[in-house]
Amino acid sequence: MTSPIRIAVQLQPQHADYAQIRDAVARAEDAGVDIIFNWDHFFPLSGDADGKHFECWTMLAAWAEQTSRVQIGALVTCNGYRNPELLADMARTVDHISGGRLILGIGAGWFEKDYNDFGYEFGTPGTRIAGLGDSLPRIKARWAKSNPLPTREIPVLIGGGGERKTLRLVAEHADIWHGFGSVGTLTRKSAILDEHCAAVGRDPGLIERSGAVTAPPAEVADDLVAAGATLFTIGVNGPDYDLSLVRAWTAWRDNR
Repeated sequence: MTSPIRIAVQLQPQHADYAQIRDAVARAEDAGVDIIFNWDHFFPLSGDADGKHFECWTMLAAWAEQTSRVQIGALVTCNGYRNPELLADMARTVDHISGGRLILGIGAGWFEKDYNDFGYEFGTPGTRIAGLGDSLPRIKARWAKSNPLPTREIPVLIGGGGERKTLRLVAEHADIWHGFGSVGTLTRKSAILDEHCAAVGRDPGLIERSGAVTAPPAEVADDLVAAGATLFTIGVNGPDYDLSLVRAWTAWRDNR
């Protein structure tokens, strides 16, 4: 299966009033993006570490009501912040509010300040990845016995690049893999993902490949497409949420 070219924007929920975030959502949908992501943190990741910041999932519920066309999701939810059954029910509810437009983006977590200040055990990379592996089947099992069921099979996006463990979880559970790094890194890790898919008996073509972009499409798009990427995400920071690069990418998509 060849995935269509899609453009996403990650509206980073930091250093802005919510009215500014809401306006950015409206402008992003009008600009023609396919997906609007936020992220799942409790503090800013850049700038003033104690600056303005808002929570992920309550925001996604608001976006589900505000928008009508785009898919929405977190890039990515931290597995360790919520019981997996609770997270499954939150996702199912936002899926219904949005009319079937939610992507469940999830990862093992990494930002230690979030854990320490909110009373979660940080653990080690190994324990966090193991926790993600435990949660994914529990999430799907909860969906299967919910009433009402999700509107459809909610697509799962896994973010991360660990070659032995994380990519194995992608092969087993994900519909979208979001990787990080250069074109060369994406190419190499995508091939490793294909190997994991073969090991678990899954068609690698069923997993969409995603990457973050910070440059205009004229500089990087052809190489990324050649590496197998079809979903391109532009991160945009508050309070202004400048969408000029986003519009360049949607224009490139439309001209293909």
